[in-house]
Amino acid sequence: MLLALLCCLLWGSQICAGHFPRACASSESLMQKECCPPWRGDGSPCGQLSGRGSCQDVLLSNAPLGPQFPFTGVDDRESWPSVFYNRTCQCFGNFMGFNCGNCKFGFGGPNCTEKQLSVRRNIFDLSVPEKDRFLAYLTLAKSTISKDYVIPTGTYGQMNNGSTPMFSDVNIYDLFVWMHYYVSRDTLLGGSEIWRDIDFAHEAPGFLPWHRLFLLLWEQEIRDLTGDENFTIPYWDWRDAESCDICTDEYMGGRHPANPNLLSPGSFFSSWQIICSRLEEYNRRQTLCDGTPEGPLLRNPGNHDKTRTPRLPSSDDVELCLRLTQYESDSMDRTANFSFRNTLEGFASPLTGIADASQSSMHNALHIYMNGTMSQVQGSANDPIFLLHHAFVDSIFEQWLRRHRPLQEVYPEANAPIGHNRGSYMVPFIPLYRNGDFFISSRDLGYEYSYLQDSGPGFFQNYIAPYLEQARQIWPWLLGAALVGAVLAAMLAGLICLLGRHKRKQLPEEKQPLLMEKEDYHSLLYQSHL
Repeated sequence: MLLALLCCLLWGSQICAGHFPRACASSESLMQKECCPPWRGDGSPCGQLSGRGSCQDVLLSNAPLGPQFPFTGVDDRESWPSVFYNRTCQCFGNFMGFNCGNCKFGFGGPNCTEKQLSVRRNIFDLSVPEKDRFLAYLTLAKSTISKDYVIPTGTYGQMNNGSTPMFSDVNIYDLFVWMHYYVSRDTLLGGSEIWRDIDFAHEAPGFLPWHRLFLLLWEQEIRDLTGDENFTIPYWDWRDAESCDICTDEYMGGRHPANPNLLSPGSFFSSWQIICSRLEEYNRRQTLCDGTPEGPLLRNPGNHDKTRTPRLPSSDDVELCLRLTQYESDSMDRTANFSFRNTLEGFASPLTGIADASQSSMHNALHIYMNGTMSQVQGSANDPIFLLHHAFVDSIFEQWLRRHRPLQEVYPEANAPIGHNRGSYMVPFIPLYRNGDFFISSRDLGYEYSYLQDSGPGFFQNYIAPYLEQARQIWPWLLGAALVGAVLAAMLAGLICLLGRHKRKQLPEEKQPLLMEKEDYHSLLYQSHL
């Protein structure tokens, strides 16, 4: 019944976020390199007649990149989105979207002037109807073709530089699976050559901002699909978990009784088909994933490589990670030491902050633990647990931002791996968003986490404790400065006394003052006290 209701709601909705807008997938748009579709409200490009935005040249960052990618001009994702488009809609004020037809995150209303704040909650805190509604939304997204977006099935070169478009329809859920594949895929160099050491959303500073935007756009899609303006992605708090407690048919799917690698027939997701999982085949054929179904969702939690991931992350691991003061460091990749980003991503130990290629912790530990579709980077978003997991990872990022209150300049401006500088546009999103735009508090983006709302012990830990810690670290300097000041004041007082005696000797006896002026007396008394 609920699913039927959602399908009815669909036809009146407008899908509004993703990769290639259908309106810009024509040979004309690709040849002109312009993606400025009309806003349906007034029929003008980017809603210009209504003051929503205008079609403008894309201004790319020219900050230098790190050395990890030694090529230029071989990958469509370089200097995104200039290979495909060099003119897009630039929206004004609180308007957003590929045609400026939507509101920025955290705003609503007909003119995008109403401030909004939604709350992401623990999935175990949802009521049964709320939980069932979330699962139904996932199913609806998996079975509904996106009206406004398509995915490219070939590179720009394979499209004859845009003259022969190669695009395919995709359902809304798989649109986001494809985006996660595309942002992390290998570079095709021609023939049988590929380059693996490249990723526009992982192993570098952009990991947390990119996934933050990914979740925000996914929420926006579901709200537009269902008309449920209050929808938020629930999170799975996996701290100290001894097993996958959401891996039941009631929630994200239990284990198949006959095949431990498959989901239970009683699960919502047992009939799901995954896409973008045959990575070596794409590399061998020098092609892109085209969204073709490739088999059932795989998951076998707990039967993973325990030498790499001995256990799931603990509360102590999270706290140690949060104490790291540097967002990024060193080479700004998976070898970075004492980097909060690298430690939370799971390439460095939370205990030491030192990168360790033999271990997978924190975020990475959950992916390895699931031992199936989730464990392969490029296809991991096929498993809906991906959403719950990354919502909780984002909440840890949010805790770090609130605890350390970094300026935006803390996010690296230059020399990060390709696509990860502060001013780089995030692949493969249209409309365009920069990495640095999401290095801000979630409250400024219109959402909050339920377990971070209260001003109880967490308030002290997040807001008061950092200042006390700073005071503890600098109190020896303050004490030293006070002692030096006292010595200097005493020396100054002595010098004044000597000068006073010398002056009195020079004055005639009848002209020497019997008492000091009131101001001089208080001045000397003040110095003596110092």
